[in-house]
Amino acid sequence: MPLRRALRVVRRYWRVLARHLMRYTAPVRRAWRRSLQLRVVAITLVASSLLVGTFGGYIADRSAEILLSRAQDEASAALNNKVEYARRQLTLYPEARDPGLPRRLNVLVNELFDGNSTDRGRSVISIRAERYPALPAVAVPDVGTDDLITAEMIRAVSGDQGGVRRQIRTAEINGQTTKYLVYGSPVPTRFGQVELYYMVPLTAEDQDANQMRTTVLATGLALVVLLGVVAGLVTRLVVTPVRVAARTAQRLSAGLLDQRMKVNGEDDLALLAAAFNQMAANLQRQIVRLEEMSRLQRRFTSDVSHELRTPLTTVRMAADLIFSEREDFDPAVARSAELLQAELDRFEELLTDLLEISRFDAGFAALDAEHSDLVPIVERVAERLTSLADRAGVELQLRLPDTPVIAEVDPRRVERVLRNLVGNAVEHGEGKPVQITMATDDAAVAITVRDHGIGLKPGEERLVFNRFWRADPSRARQTGGTGLGLSISVEDARLHGGWLEAWGSPGEGAQFRLTLPVRAGDRLVAAPLPLIPRDRAVEVS
Repeated sequence: MPLRRALRVVRRYWRVLARHLMRYTAPVRRAWRRSLQLRVVAITLVASSLLVGTFGGYIADRSAEILLSRAQDEASAALNNKVEYARRQLTLYPEARDPGLPRRLNVLVNELFDGNSTDRGRSVISIRAERYPALPAVAVPDVGTDDLITAEMIRAVSGDQGGVRRQIRTAEINGQTTKYLVYGSPVPTRFGQVELYYMVPLTAEDQDANQMRTTVLATGLALVVLLGVVAGLVTRLVVTPVRVAARTAQRLSAGLLDQRMKVNGEDDLALLAAAFNQMAANLQRQIVRLEEMSRLQRRFTSDVSHELRTPLTTVRMAADLIFSEREDFDPAVARSAELLQAELDRFEELLTDLLEISRFDAGFAALDAEHSDLVPIVERVAERLTSLADRAGVELQLRLPDTPVIAEVDPRRVERVLRNLVGNAVEHGEGKPVQITMATDDAAVAITVRDHGIGLKPGEERLVFNRFWRADPSRARQTGGTGLGLSISVEDARLHGGWLEAWGSPGEGAQFRLTLPVRAGDRLVAAPLPLIPRDRAVEVS
């Protein structure tokens, strides 16, 4: 339990930290996504920093190795000379007990030190005789060399298999910490063997190496900054025309069809600008042409619809007269009168729909909104379509709230939408019940019409609102309406600021959802009813 509690606490703090990190880094991440120039410059800086850092570090390390190698060669050569000189001087003493030997060692150390080049100034010479404890260890200058000459090195130099040994040590001498290159070598004499230690300070080499590293670092930083500036300038040369093209394209999409790019020079960017301008000019011509054709089409539809009203009225009067006297006619003539009356009804409905569509296309449709109770509107639509449902063998099932549902809508347009939806559901319901459901919340009202008929194929839920579209083109034209009902319905929904959506699945029926804002002008966010039927959602889950 304590472990789980600790893990929960860690996860909680981690989520808080992640949220704060995401919030504080949001401007940087947004700039990274939106700026191509920033990404190119940043990638160039990172790549060049890695490259310059790698090669700069290699060059600095290699230079330091060369300096150290040179110092080692010089110290090794000096050590050989000193060993040879010490061997010749100590050959004069056949025994280690010679009373003049200690003094000679002091003099020898001073001679060796004096013979050393004075450019370093702080070299140390020491002679030890580990095999002869009576002989003192001497060093010039007279400093402690315990930190420089380690016990391991003494054993290695003074042993039976002793030889030249080398190591690098750091010691504090006379209050100053200095790195030394320490050489140790045995010196053979007539009485035995002594050890000569030559300690060369590496101060000059370290200073040279540090100066070289500083130079490489400064040069690398300058090079990285220069590369960043060059990348920024080069990227700007490429990105600026692209940004201009993007802004020009945005203005074109906003309807400013006369926007063009400036063409400077004859390079690839100039060719891009020229091609973009040519494309914009072609689009402008095509859009103007399509707008003119659309205007002429709308005008033609409106004019034809209005012009057909007069002859249709005359034909309607004659057809009504014939239809009223059909019982006195021959059965075949009476049947023709009935067909004439039905087709005139369809023709008049088509003209009405065409006039409504032309008003939507021209932008003349107006919303006559008022506070209305939607429950009676739904009940009225169901009552008027009861006879159609009875003929099709379809039962209309209402699922309405018990309390009034008040919304600021145009009752005539809402009733027309519902009449189209319920009529289509009855026609395609294949004799199965049709459910009409209403729900509301503080912001929206939703009405769904659900049938269990042939349904819709994938993708047809968007096509059903196209003008004159039919789910099954092979169906007889005697069934169905004008093909404009759902197109007018979706325009009515948009005029309210609402949604009209469809869902369907082959063999499982379809459902249409009308969503309207409670207050006219409000923006819809969600619908009180799901688009996918609840029974279908249960099956899918």
